[in-house]
Amino acid sequence: MALVNEHFLKLPNNYLFADVAKKVNAFKVSHPAANPISLGIGDVTLPLCHAVTEAMHKAVDEMATKDGFRGYGPEQGYMFLREAIVKNDFLPRGIHFEPSEIFVNDGAKSDTGNIQELVRWDNSIGVTDPIYPVYIDSNAMIGRAGEMKDGRWSNVVYMPCTAENGFVPQVPERRVDIIYLCYPNNPTGTTISKDGLREWVDYALQNDTLIFYDAAYEAYIQNPDIPHSIYEIKGAKKVAIEFHSYSKTAGFTGVRCGYTVVPKEVTASALDGRRVSLNQLWYRRQCTKFNGTSYISQRAAEATYSPEGKRQVKESIAYYMDNARTIRTTLASLGLDVFGGEDAPYVWLKVPDGEGSWRFFESMLYNAHVVCTPGAGFGPSGEGYVRLTAFGTHEDCAEAMDRLRKWV
Repeated sequence: MALVNEHFLKLPNNYLFADVAKKVNAFKVSHPAANPISLGIGDVTLPLCHAVTEAMHKAVDEMATKDGFRGYGPEQGYMFLREAIVKNDFLPRGIHFEPSEIFVNDGAKSDTGNIQELVRWDNSIGVTDPIYPVYIDSNAMIGRAGEMKDGRWSNVVYMPCTAENGFVPQVPERRVDIIYLCYPNNPTGTTISKDGLREWVDYALQNDTLIFYDAAYEAYIQNPDIPHSIYEIKGAKKVAIEFHSYSKTAGFTGVRCGYTVVPKEVTASALDGRRVSLNQLWYRRQCTKFNGTSYISQRAAEATYSPEGKRQVKESIAYYMDNARTIRTTLASLGLDVFGGEDAPYVWLKVPDGEGSWRFFESMLYNAHVVCTPGAGFGPSGEGYVRLTAFGTHEDCAEAMDRLRKWV
């Protein structure tokens, strides 16, 4: 008899965004003429830039020839893309990596969920709260999160991110084995300073803690003083693994490509005290369970580093940040408390009058016909907030703000 992995049974019935979609679909059925505007799920709306599509067309043509055809590619990614990543994303910031420390993937979500396979099930984990659900759910699936009770996992150290601490939590007073950080943050849209990030790196060095750092939204940073990578902090290569994505940077949500940085210096301990290279373990894991990202997707990602690609990607980011500015200024003008939206494509809205976030979500949907994401779905400290995304068209964003003005 096959026995189910009962840790899966501890998970909430649905993934957060599946719940949102289910409620929106029910609204559409009962209000067929309403035409709701979604500022909820963070999916892009602009088409791929010309440099990217041109590279994809060329790659497809290559695959149609005997000499240009490619079958299985290297699990770690083609060298042309890994070299472009090192040259463009890190060297300009004074960070030196070898291509062998870069692992190309099919989007950051996969690796942020899978990376926990490298460490024992009984390691303790600490998370910023609110948090991207994948981090905790993937740990819950292996049993590391413990039991769910009153909206909290028993074996998870929650580090509240609130308006009072600027949405940057203090380092734990006790030792935690693994810390998840995401900046610019999803969902709050807020950032962390170099001094603030240095505190986390120092904590990790002093406590032999491993940091999983999600930098999926670093391309949206406007402030030159905000770090784009944890490796801008001295010593981070010894304690941190970093995740990047082209999904929101270059509109690759339907193309699927990203990368993970696993420095050769970062290690974890075996029970006998040996230090084990996580770079080698991750390479072994990828060779076993991942066949690599498609050649066409990798050529598309490489094109984002061309002069034309860089310019066109910046134009798309500026377009979305215009939306973020519109959302932020509109809501602030209505007397609401808003955060984020300055160095990230997310705006974090405090629900007025102490209303619950799911109740406010439904009220906004049914009265203004605008979709947001309830903050409670991101963790206990998300209650009382909702997230709005800037990944719509200018026209939809303007219309949504007009509806909210009338509603509020």
